[in-house]
Amino acid sequence: MEAKRDYYEVLGVGRDADDAAIKKAYRRLAKKYHPDTNAGNAQAEQKFKEVTEAYTVLSDKEKRKLYDQFGHAAFDGGAAQENGGGSGYREYRFTGDAGNMDDIFKDIFGDMFHGFSGQSTGSGRNTGKSSWSRHFYSDGTGSGFYGNGFGGGYAGRGSDLNAEVSVSFEEAAFGCEKVIRLSSQDGSVQSLQVRIPAGIESGKSIRLRGRGMPGTGGGEAGDLLLKVQVQEKPGFERKGMDVYTTVTVPFTTAVFGGEICVPTLYGNVVCRIKEGTQSGTKLRLKGKGIVSVNQPGVYGDQYARVEIQVPRDLSPQSRQKLREFEQSCRRNRRGSGAA
Repeated sequence: MEAKRDYYEVLGVGRDADDAAIKKAYRRLAKKYHPDTNAGNAQAEQKFKEVTEAYTVLSDKEKRKLYDQFGHAAFDGGAAQENGGGSGYREYRFTGDAGNMDDIFKDIFGDMFHGFSGQSTGSGRNTGKSSWSRHFYSDGTGSGFYGNGFGGGYAGRGSDLNAEVSVSFEEAAFGCEKVIRLSSQDGSVQSLQVRIPAGIESGKSIRLRGRGMPGTGGGEAGDLLLKVQVQEKPGFERKGMDVYTTVTVPFTTAVFGGEICVPTLYGNVVCRIKEGTQSGTKLRLKGKGIVSVNQPGVYGDQYARVEIQVPRDLSPQSRQKLREFEQSCRRNRRGSGAA
């Protein structure tokens, strides 16, 4: 069996080449040898596979580091055979950022795909032309184009799709079911029911296996990465698993002590206020926060910050009593200072 060529030699770059140089070299060679522009040329097809394999390794920092240290042996040991049969051939595929591939193919083929709406069938049949498709997502809260892929008879995993879903503060805290819609260019719409786990934070993504772009040539489908956006709830702020609120306490309750009602996600809770409670004091309500996504049964706490309510529209008698209280406090301070 013919020994593999050095990946740097395949792309025609030095071992100190940066990412931009490697990418530029790949674009040039991929355009030159791509089967769609070399129909029936087995040698060009082999060259295309060779440069794709080299780029797949050298464009990945971790893979490149292993290759620089161990050469081809870094990947030959435990690499799975894609087509079996003991031939030693492996099909390398792009499973990374779809936007990056969109950029590469745009630079390679220019307007070749402009206006073309062919769709990948996933049947593995070589139609003699590339299948290029995009999906459009909408769930009523936002929309956009996501994902792309190419066919032409080469087995490959479908691209991942990215979408967003908006949930309320309570839906994120307790979990819920959401129905989203995925629409393709041909106008067909697929409704998908998604379980939002209790405790999820805004910005986190849920991976739905096999719900992305279909694979080409019999390859597996990509995934759908559903990014969750949690809406704000007036009066409530989340920090990790803890919830922060503010509670207004009557002046007299703060002075003499008493009971107040604190709203939580689980209903109102009656709390005891100590005599002489000051504004800014934090009340801890254990277990009234958000449940852990990974540990059901483990909850955060709620912290209620006390704000003293200053009385308004006092009666003349009440004002007089407060004046007497103020004068008494002044006398006590002067007496303390004299002592």
